[in-house]
Parts: sequence; structure tokens; C-alpha cells
Amino acid sequence: MQRASEELRADVVARGAAFARTEIAPRAAEFDRTGILSREVVQQMADAGFLGASIPVKWGGQGLDALEYGELTESIGKACASTRALLTVHTSLVGETLVDRASNRLKEKYLPDLATGRKIGCFALSEEGAGSDAASITTTYRKQGDVFVLNGRKKWISFAGIADLFLVMATDNGTNSAFLVERDMAGVEIQPMSGFLGNRATHIAEISFTEVEVPAENLVSAIGVGFSFVTNTALFHGRYSIAWAGVAIAQAALEVMCTYATGREQFGVKIGAHQLVQKMVADAVTQVGAARELCRRAGRLRMERSPDAVMETHVAKYFSSTIAQQVTSDAVQILGGNGCWDRYPAERLFREAKILEIIEGTSQLQQLMIADYGYKKFAGNEPGWER
Repeated sequence: MQRASEELRADVVARGAAFARTEIAPRAAEFDRTGILSREVVQQMADAGFLGASIPVKWGGQGLDALEYGELTESIGKACASTRALLTVHTSLVGETLVDRASNRLKEKYLPDLATGRKIGCFALSEEGAGSDAASITTTYRKQGDVFVLNGRKKWISFAGIADLFLVMATDNGTNSAFLVERDMAGVEIQPMSGFLGNRATHIAEISFTEVEVPAENLVSAIGVGFSFVTNTALFHGRYSIAWAGVAIAQAALEVMCTYATGREQFGVKIGAHQLVQKMVADAVTQVGAARELCRRAGRLRMERSPDAVMETHVAKYFSSTIAQQVTSDAVQILGGNGCWDRYPAERLFREAKILEIIEGTSQLQQLMIADYGYKKFAGNEPGWER
């Protein structure tokens, strides 16, 4: 992948951390409460180059490598889960997938606008009856002359409320394919959704397609490879971003619990002096560090284009989302009544952590894939073992 100089890439990461600390973190509770990630912040993210962080310089991006992008994702995610989700959806699920799977013609047409944030992209896979079982989608396409005609409905699509471009998965009697659909194409309708546990400011919406005519050139890759080729690529990129999101939320919760435990007094002493509180803090320190190293391992393997990168990304996503749930739960416990109050960040972090165990493949689905990998790699390897 073409990249900018190491100095320029480091500057992007450093600016991201500063932006997260000064511009995003102070407004995270507001975004959660109002359910709106402001257009102002989206534009600031675009102007700073963050929305093209991992897209090659050739296409207008910053060319960050996997580890640099992970560090940026952690910084943004620690400040606000909804803002980080914009990176996951727009940059990873859409942008990186087009880099890997789109034709040069589609790259030239869309990547410069995506990399600079002139257009916002979203990933339209999930439906009412198709979540983890992504291959069971019912949104259809048919070839009609020099266009494909799409019909169906997508649900729970993050940033569909403001997106200009949708990466859509559809089927033709079981032959699944992927298409780039523009918001202003006739027959596209958007219905905003609300009332979610977390990711409240990610402009989640339903998308309906009624006889939407999509130019044939907007087919991504080829007919019939929408799930095996395009969707799996997108989920690979998305899961890597979500793995870092787990580290981000857990790190934020760790900082909250340590700050509170060293300031709050009960029974005449700081609560951090109590051994059971110390155990929760010690476990959190250990778990966050371990999750971050798993993410780094997955990132290094991605950079090496190792065949193990996919499974190590599953491992990192599973572990980081699991420990995020545990650490945020312990943060709520340490803060007690204040942990259940939205004037403190612990309750928001707790809600956001739960989302990570569901999106981009549930924890249970990750367990199945990791276990299958374990059987294939490790069964019968012990010397002298008789099968």
C-alpha cells in the first residue's frame, strides 16, 4: 500500500489523539444524549484526514499502516464510541474494502471522495432476518439491460442517516453480489431509527430499495462473490477496527475506575485501598494490556499479509469485546450509585461495551470460528498422542 512518510503518518496519529482529547471527549455525553454526531464533527474529521486514515495516498488518503490505524482508532474510541464508529463504518468497512475489491474504475470514481470525506459511506448488509447469518439476505437484484435493479430493505445500518454511498449486499436466487448505491438514486428511501442501547449517535437507519436502478459498473468485484469475497473482506476490516474499539472502551473505563477509586472515601479510607477493589483494578490493567497486544499482533499479521491474520483478528475482536464488557462492568461497580448515573461516563461505557459483543459477528459466532481453528491447528499435536 502506498503510504506517506513515517513522519507525516505519525502526525496524523498525534493529531487524532489531540482532537479526541480536546474536541470529542468533552462532547461524548452530549452526542449520546441527543443521538446526533454533529455534522460539524464529521466535517472536522474529514478536514483532518481521519476519514481517509488507512486509505492509500494514491486515492487521497493518509496511508496509515494497520498499527497506526489501530492507534488512531483507540484514541478516537476512548473519547467517544459513536465517533469511532464512523471510522469503522466509513473507513474500514467501505473504504478499505473498495481498496481491496473494487475495480480501478470504481476506485477512481469513489475513493477520492470517501478519503477526503466529501462523501460518507456505509455498509448495508443487515436485515430484519439476516444478522449473523449474513448469507440469508433477502434484498434482491436482477439484471435488466445495462443496469441492476435492487429491491428490499436493510435494517440497523450505521450512518445510513447521513451517508451518500451505500455498499449493498443483495441476492439473485442465492447468488449474492455487492453493489455501490448512491443515496440520490431513484427508489432509495431512508428511515431513521432510535432507542438503541449504545452507538446512539451513529445515525442508524433503515434503507429501502424499490426498483433502484444501479449502473452495471457499480457491481463490486463480480457476480456471485458478494458474500465470499466482498462481505468477508469488509468484515475482516471491520472486526479489526472493532477489536481496537474494545481496547478503547476498556482503557477509558480503567481510567475512570482508577480516578474514582483514588479519590472516593468510604469507611474512612480511599476505596482504592480495599483489596476487592484492587483486584478489579489489577484485572483491568492486565486485561486491557493483553487485549491491546492481541490487536497489535493482528495488525502486524495484516501488514505481513499472513494467512493467520484473519483468525488472529477474530481472536482479538472476541477477547477485546469480552474484556471491555468486564472492565466497564467493574467500573460501574466501583463507582456504585454514580456508576449508574449518566452524569458519570461509566454507565455510557458499559452500554457501549455490550454493543461490541454483537456487531461485526457476535461473541458466540467468534467462539465457534476460533474453536474450529483450534481443533484444526492443535488437535493431536501432543507427542505420543493416539487418536
